[in-house]
Amino acid sequence: MTPAALLTIGELSRRTGLSVSAIRFYEARGLVTAIRTGGNQRRFLRADIRRLSFAQIAQQLGLTLAEIGAELATLPQGRSPTRQDWQAISRRIRGALQRRIVTLERTRDLLDGCIGCGCLSLARCRLYNPNDRAARAGAGPRFLLGDRAKDFEE
Repeated sequence: MTPAALLTIGELSRRTGLSVSAIRFYEARGLVTAIRTGGNQRRFLRADIRRLSFAQIAQQLGLTLAEIGAELATLPQGRSPTRQDWQAISRRIRGALQRRIVTLERTRDLLDGCIGCGCLSLARCRLYNPNDRAARAGAGPRFLLGDRAKDFEE
């Protein structure tokens, strides 16, 4: 690989919109791998533009760094990912994204009411969750986790 085919960390920063420190952060977590020059300077493959762009988008979608790393590990090293590579990733993360969408929609719909947290501090809790019945299902925001008030009716 010719040195001209590689990008400096500054060039990669300009192409991705990420700060140099963010690129180093992603590198430390194995999302990209720098090639070191004889003078120990970092150089990156052009394909790393796509890898880092995916990481940015995936984080905005709510994927963890571990999930992002697992998906990026499926991509080929040394060449740009193909349409088929990206479609495979898309199929794998679609279910996780759908689950997040359901949770977000449920949160939006219940936000003004009761989330079943067992706090009993709101005046309206006695209407939605009398005597903290939602606590029978366990700790946490029971209604946001999928339980319904009618599941606890007596």
